[in-house]
Amino acid sequence: MAARYLFLFAAGASWALASSVTCSASAPVSCHNTTSYDTCCLNYPGGHMLQTQFWDTNPATGPSNSWTIHGLWPDHCDGTFDSSCDASRAYTNITQILQAAAPSTLSYMQTYWKTNSGTDESFWEHEWAKHGTCISTLRPSCYSGYQPTQEAVDFFVRTVSLFQGLPSYSWLAGAGIVPSSTATYTLSAIEAALTAQFGFSVTVNCNSNNELDELWYHYNVRGSVQSGTFIPTTPVGSGSTCPSSGIKYLPKPGGTTSTPTVSTSSPAASPTGGGGGGTAPSGSGYLNVVTSGTQKGCIISAGTWYTSGTCATFTATPSGSGFTLSSSKGKCAISSNALTCSSSVSTATVFSYDGTHVTYSGSSTFYATAVPSGTTQATVYTTSHSVSLQLTWQAL
Repeated sequence: MAARYLFLFAAGASWALASSVTCSASAPVSCHNTTSYDTCCLNYPGGHMLQTQFWDTNPATGPSNSWTIHGLWPDHCDGTFDSSCDASRAYTNITQILQAAAPSTLSYMQTYWKTNSGTDESFWEHEWAKHGTCISTLRPSCYSGYQPTQEAVDFFVRTVSLFQGLPSYSWLAGAGIVPSSTATYTLSAIEAALTAQFGFSVTVNCNSNNELDELWYHYNVRGSVQSGTFIPTTPVGSGSTCPSSGIKYLPKPGGTTSTPTVSTSSPAASPTGGGGGGTAPSGSGYLNVVTSGTQKGCIISAGTWYTSGTCATFTATPSGSGFTLSSSKGKCAISSNALTCSSSVSTATVFSYDGTHVTYSGSSTFYATAVPSGTTQATVYTTSHSVSLQLTWQAL
């Protein structure tokens, strides 16, 4: 059912072209599908993806001004998970594999994917064998002309790319939450700082000494892990393990500082198919907002942009070569260069779709005066303002 296409590995791969299943832009989102679907394009049963990060202080690992990578975990949609799914692909030479296929990814990992015990190589082998081999879209059968270990390269490249779009240290520091030997913080403050940037709740974990030591960012995926769209979502399963107050965020002793590379091509905004036009959305879905390469919140029922709370469910109705939108508030239209959804709208605007983004008058770029935070809502404009954004459709 799926065509094949060629793509270059991201993040510095230069050794070869790899063939992988192309997944339709209308492919279901993991954890939302109710019918059978090609599991090369639907991550199943592990459709709830966690990008997990460490803050290690004893011993300290990684730069003193950055969290480090723990891994990418395919949980079931209820918090349970499989592990170590294919012993025949439990590779024991990750360093050599990446040196040949993606040397810049390996170089990044040597700074930002660190272990506080044993060797980095053994840690990478563990993460791949335990979690990577359980990702259905990375099965060798999902590749045309499969070459051994190329799926492991995709796993590490994608995990690094996700991490680069999640600068936890900077997000916390922007809210005044910085490592300290004396200060303590509340769970609500930490969660609010991260949610304001990520758009959804983040799982915040502490060790037995109430020391902040791990973060879990949650995603569903449209398409494959290799090339699909990672869509931030709410956590499932066990919640944060930190106490409500008295949380310590200790400095890393003797650590070096660095300037983390932030991905400019966020997985949340990655296309799931080829370029050009796409089939117009139809039925129920969310309108997610992507700005500066990162998904931040969504459009709510009045047509405004919101980065907290629950996304509104929109109904997309095909109209000619495009589609119209409506919410619980009424029809949606561009009025006075602004998106609005209201019972007072008599004629809905016909939007287009480029296969990934909602477009209006030939452009996928919309605007706002600022990125909203907290309970603030931002008006979405079609005319230039200081913040540019794009709208992606998430079918339900």
